[in-house]
Amino acid sequence: MSAPEVERPRTRRWVGLLVVGVLALVAALALPLLRESRARLRARGLPDFGALPTFRLTDQTGRPFSEADLRGAVVVADFMFTRCPTVCPLLTAKMARLQRQAREAGLAVRFVSFSVDPRYDTPERLAAYADTRHLDTSNWSLLTGELEDVETTVLEGFRVMMGRDADAGEDDFLSIFHGEHFVLVDADGRIRGYYRVVDDSGGLESLRRDLEALVHAAD
Repeated sequence: MSAPEVERPRTRRWVGLLVVGVLALVAALALPLLRESRARLRARGLPDFGALPTFRLTDQTGRPFSEADLRGAVVVADFMFTRCPTVCPLLTAKMARLQRQAREAGLAVRFVSFSVDPRYDTPERLAAYADTRHLDTSNWSLLTGELEDVETTVLEGFRVMMGRDADAGEDDFLSIFHGEHFVLVDADGRIRGYYRVVDDSGGLESLRRDLEALVHAAD
C-alpha cells in the first residue's frame, strides 16, 4: 500500500519538469517570431521620404556604380570628402562603427559614401582614403563622378545639402559644405530616415535600431 505514496511525488516532479521543458521550447520558438513582429511594426512606423534617386557614378575601384547595385539591400549613406579636416573624419569613424555593429549582429547592410568634392576625389584618392583609415570596403562603397551628376544625386535625390562658397576657388576646400546626416534606405529603395550622428544625441543608436528593423522586415 505504501508504494503508490512514494511514487506520487516523483511522478509529479517528472510532470513538472516536462511542463517546464515544453514552456521553454515554446518560448524559444516564439521569441524569434516576436522579435520579427516587433521589427516589422517598427519598420512600418518609419516615415517614407520617397524613392532612392537613380544615379550613375564611379566607386573607389574605378568601376561604374548605380542605384541598381543597391537594389534589394538596406543601405546607409553619408556625404563627405577626403580633404575635409573637420566633420568628415568623424562621420567616417561613425560609419565604420555602425558597420562593425551590423556585422556583429549578423545584419546584411550596404554602406555608401558620396564625395561632395568629386573633381578632387578621384577613385584613386577615395581608395587611398579608405586604405589609410583601414575601412572595410567589402560592403562599403565610396563614390565620385561628374560634379553635375553628384549634385543631382545628393541635392535632388537624397535632399541633402552640398555646395561651395560662390567666390571660392578649386583649392579652397574649406569653402565646401554638406549635410552631416546619415540616410537610411530600405530594401525597396525608399528613403526611410535622416539621422544626426556627429553628437551624442542618440542618432546613431536610433539608426542602428531602425536598420535592424528594416533588415528583419525584409527577410
